[in-house]
Amino acid sequence: MDRMPEKIDSKFRYVLLASQRAEQMMRGGRPKIDMGVKKSTRVAMEEISNDLVDWEMGPAEEPLVEEEELEAEV
Repeated sequence: MDRMPEKIDSKFRYVLLASQRAEQMMRGGRPKIDMGVKKSTRVAMEEISNDLVDWEMGPAEEPLVEEEELEAEV
């Protein structure tokens, strides 16, 4: 891979998306592009690079409330 797809903010996210998509294909999901006999991981990377896979980040997690703060409220 020479460059990151524009919509992806980090290499870590790119790897997570590609691995999840590859797992979908290994479980029977159909590829969105014809890549011949290439491995599902490579096909998943191409799909993501070509913006063929819909994804979105969920809402930010709320910070955990410490036990001391909970006890102070009671």
